[in-house]
Amino acid sequence: MIEIEQFTTQSNPAGLPVVVIGAGPVGLAAAAHLAERGLDFLVLEAGQQAGASIAQWGHVRVFSPWKYNLDAAARRLLEADGWTAPDPDWLPTGAELIDDYLAPLAKRLGERLRTDARVTAISRLGYDRVRTNGREQAPFLIRLHDGRELRARAVIDASGTYLSPNVLGASGLPAHGEQAVADHALPDVLGGDRDRYEGKRVLVVGAGHSAATTLLALAQLENTPITWAIRAGDAGRSYGGGDADALPARGALGTRLHALVESGRVQLLTGFFTHRVNATPDGVEVVSRDPSGVEQSITVDRIVSATGYRPDHSIASELRLDLDPILGSTRALAPLIDPNQHSCGTVPAHGVDELAHPEPGYYAIGVKSYGRAPTFLLATGYEQARSIVAALAGDWEAAREVHLDLPETGVCSSSLAEAQEQRVGLATGISGGLLALPLATVSASGSCCG
Repeated sequence: MIEIEQFTTQSNPAGLPVVVIGAGPVGLAAAAHLAERGLDFLVLEAGQQAGASIAQWGHVRVFSPWKYNLDAAARRLLEADGWTAPDPDWLPTGAELIDDYLAPLAKRLGERLRTDARVTAISRLGYDRVRTNGREQAPFLIRLHDGRELRARAVIDASGTYLSPNVLGASGLPAHGEQAVADHALPDVLGGDRDRYEGKRVLVVGAGHSAATTLLALAQLENTPITWAIRAGDAGRSYGGGDADALPARGALGTRLHALVESGRVQLLTGFFTHRVNATPDGVEVVSRDPSGVEQSITVDRIVSATGYRPDHSIASELRLDLDPILGSTRALAPLIDPNQHSCGTVPAHGVDELAHPEPGYYAIGVKSYGRAPTFLLATGYEQARSIVAALAGDWEAAREVHLDLPETGVCSSSLAEAQEQRVGLATGISGGLLALPLATVSASGSCCG
């Protein structure tokens, strides 16, 4: 077990630990790199366990095999304790990702990981955002939900975006009345949530893999009419690369969804811009109003909002952040991940230089670092963690030698309206960048288990 150094009240940042916010895959990867370099650290997790957000969709199987899901430093730390890596070609569920990787890693970190420790604010000790002189010498002050305050030499924010989903409304604003009726993405419709959906009229809103995952699961329920609503004029982008995808499970996702639409099992509504949600005696009326003012509506019993996620930077409001006004990533990272330019394996490797803010020592990594860009890969988050920890250790040569060997896969199109993210690894869509297939529909090539 790693030895623990207790927090002190000292004001000298050099003697304080690095605080990592979030115990998901990228946060624990950062912790593993910190441990490997002998840097003192503490991981603060808002939930009751490592991977708390992943536990919300533990019933879902991810579409990339284990060999793409493990951070190198985390693996070395675990193997030194006798851990054996899972079958590299097996596609784990969210629950397996926790049980077979994150939970053993959390145990290995011991008391350096604290659960039920939700961060509500980050500042500099004695400094608000305006005060400058001596700022860089002041330690970070981290306030928790229960009033406790901790000090740190640096902060790595890997808290993700799962708790800040995008709204149902099509203009970036909540649709009128949506708060009371929309369910979060990836409900367990074949398990614990089955009674909420079976035999009901269900509307799924969203064009990504989370929407596709839910639609495929709903299609297995009898007497359950399903409608799928997207803003685009067609669903070509959602169907993806099919047989050309190097990750067969991801290709199968789009192929099977396309077949359900063609057969009529799923009714597809295109050009649907959710504007208003009304409770009626017959159910919930969902009204679309497109940019020209044309309305269409559908009445259902349940709505699943699978519209993606956005970062919440409010805990760092007293820090000096340089955020891109469009994406909400760092300004330097934005042109590298802009979804208007990058949609098919073109996001380059990046690290500490692209993730730095005017507030030295504060970094947001993982899916939160990408803001609203839907091009994040889990392997990219691991490389971010490696680079930043190297910089904190003073190894700037290693920090700036960023690399990411991820071959392009699938079919790329010059039309951004038809393109989709096609890089090997875990893509974006749910917490930590994990996209998935329903548990009952996936088999892993070369694996022994169904």
